[in-house]
Amino acid sequence: MSPDPLIIDGQTLSSRFFLGSAGYPSPQVLQDAIRASGTQVLTVGLKRTLQAGDNGFVAQALATAQAQGARLLPNTAGCRSAREAVTLAQMARELYGTRWVKLEVIGDDHTLQPDPFELLAAASTLVKEGFTVFPYCTEDLILGRRLLEDAGCPLLMPWGAPIGSGQGLQNLAGLRRLRERLPDVPLVIDAGLGAPSQAAQALELGFDAVLLNSAVSQARDPVAMAGAFRDAVQAGRQAYRAGLMAPQDFAVASTPVSGHAFVLG
Repeated sequence: MSPDPLIIDGQTLSSRFFLGSAGYPSPQVLQDAIRASGTQVLTVGLKRTLQAGDNGFVAQALATAQAQGARLLPNTAGCRSAREAVTLAQMARELYGTRWVKLEVIGDDHTLQPDPFELLAAASTLVKEGFTVFPYCTEDLILGRRLLEDAGCPLLMPWGAPIGSGQGLQNLAGLRRLRERLPDVPLVIDAGLGAPSQAAQALELGFDAVLLNSAVSQARDPVAMAGAFRDAVQAGRQAYRAGLMAPQDFAVASTPVSGHAFVLG
């Protein structure tokens, strides 16, 4: 048991690295990446899986993930309306026997930014039906509060940057504000991370976990990259708990010399 667990929906997770399962060079590489990541939450795009055909892919990936205590988190990627997302979530529950769902309702094809109105409507419906909803949202504080208080989501998953862009944390001020105003809510950075350093930065800011896919699956060596992100997430969380020094606008000598004798030459 981790001395610093993440608890979501009554479930205790020792890993703060959530991993996506799309776009890997082969099923074997995905399985090796899951092991290297140490993840305990594996996401699967149900719409993509249904359209392309499963061929045992989900079962293989899930078996590998379950061997290290991971849970499946089906997602509604590709949905454009609350009705479509709710229907897909219901199918996921029937197929995989889980009430966890990562809720995505996209409102813009260029940025893949979530539609706040359809997202809130879908979340409200799904929570009433007994789902544990992980909503993919922006860093908007008002939307976050509505998802938590009105819809009943147990956590938020704000984006760092547009999905698959690898740009990292684009709105640091907004993300900091969200963390400060919702101190007791699990917050998971979802989307836009491209480098382990960006994941470490998210954890250093006090975010509870990160979810990413393309940064691992599209790397030259996905397995090695999964391990790098695992270590970065652990380091970022440890740094946050240790307490980062406050930044200064001026130099502060690390070894003061005032009042001490010293020799020149």
